[in-house]
Amino acid sequence: MVYMLLGTGFEESEAIVPLDLMRRAGIEVLTVGINGKTVYGGHNIGVVADITLEELDLTQLEMIVLPGGLGGVASCRASKQAMDALSFAWKNDKYVAAICAGPTVLADLHITDGKNAVCYPGCEDSMGCAHVHTDVACIQDGKLITGTSAGCAVPFGLALISALKGAAAAEAVQSQIVIR
Repeated sequence: MVYMLLGTGFEESEAIVPLDLMRRAGIEVLTVGINGKTVYGGHNIGVVADITLEELDLTQLEMIVLPGGLGGVASCRASKQAMDALSFAWKNDKYVAAICAGPTVLADLHITDGKNAVCYPGCEDSMGCAHVHTDVACIQDGKLITGTSAGCAVPFGLALISALKGAAAAEAVQSQIVIR
């Protein structure tokens, strides 16, 4: 099971695009409302989460995804349960993925230490001991997958698919959505 954490102020495109792509690939993904069932993104778009944080079943966890957006990142940092879920995933050798400002939360938890990662331009100083790259849309280092920004939501989503189902599955979705 893939869980996508949605906190008030999340970046909508960084959540919805990878969510859509993963579901097209047949990956079971549940959105998880950190601040309740209906969560409003940074551009005031309301999303009804599949489950709340209290309903999260870590025994089913295969991957956890954190979209960016400064409000969403702040919501995650303010939730001990959300931070514990991210730490649990990493400590139990599950995939941990974040995009935009989201990787800075992973840096707070030392998940990015010594790892190749990307983040939103200007957040590099908040990446702790990560090896931050500035010239790629997303990067995978073992079970860590990070994306740069809203404009990189498609490559980020495809990287999530590739990690879970292989390159052929990601290529099939890429072909289906006709990227040029």
